[in-house]
Amino acid sequence: MNPRHSASAQSVAASSDDLRKVYGSGDTAVVALAGVSVEFGAGEFTAIMGPSGSGKSTLMHCLAGLDVASSGRVRIGDVDLVGLSDKEMTKLRRDRIGFVFQAFNLVPTLTAAENITLPLDIAGREVDKQWFDAVIGRLGLTDRLTHRPNELSGGQQQRVACARALVGKPDIIFGDEPTGNLDSRSSGEVLSILRAATDEFKQTVVIVTHDPRAASYADRVVFLADGQIVRELFKPSADDVFEVMKHLDDAPAASVPTAAPSMQKSAAPAVVPSTQPSVAPSNEVGQKNV
Repeated sequence: MNPRHSASAQSVAASSDDLRKVYGSGDTAVVALAGVSVEFGAGEFTAIMGPSGSGKSTLMHCLAGLDVASSGRVRIGDVDLVGLSDKEMTKLRRDRIGFVFQAFNLVPTLTAAENITLPLDIAGREVDKQWFDAVIGRLGLTDRLTHRPNELSGGQQQRVACARALVGKPDIIFGDEPTGNLDSRSSGEVLSILRAATDEFKQTVVIVTHDPRAASYADRVVFLADGQIVRELFKPSADDVFEVMKHLDDAPAASVPTAAPSMQKSAAPAVVPSTQPSVAPSNEVGQKNV
């Protein structure tokens, strides 16, 4: 079993134990996750990074209940996802998880306001007007609520998607390349919103990204290679992240070097051996990028 990578927060929002995911079988089997044990702290912003095919999106999809692990355990808070029925999984995603993906996935015939409240409307849950107003105000959407998606810029559409994820007060928000379709200015706006969601709303956020600049907004960056976690950084700069990614792209996971002196300040503490873990209809569907 691979070592557990523990969160710094006392409360754990999501975790996995010896998580394995294999696509196919026999000679055509592809191992996407090879025994990942990791915790994501409540109220923290975490970025997951790695080369193409490293397993980063697969890890997020398994954690979010969008994909089923081949073996191992996955928990959202104290709820074990393994063995949940389809109905129970749907309720968990609807009530406790928010999603922001690269594709905005807004309903074109609905206004921004209607798109934001759609998951709550489907679930028959009442919208908390005070919270709705707070989220809309913070995201700068007050004067865009009556606009349909084709009347909004890409950055504005992704802000609507962020508002939709936040308005239901989920335990955790997962974002799969949430800035992948945006220009640098719009990307910065969305990342600032996700950062503020943690700082101001105490929201737990976990994103998958290939962009060192995006990862630098996070409290913690977890690096995957060949389906395993190989490095962690805490409060890194974009340059710190870039240096690790450069080595991951150029070398096998086993040969990834120790951080440079400037990065050692943000390197992860000693890893604790793995023991016992501490601790909707889905309104989006992510692409199954390994």
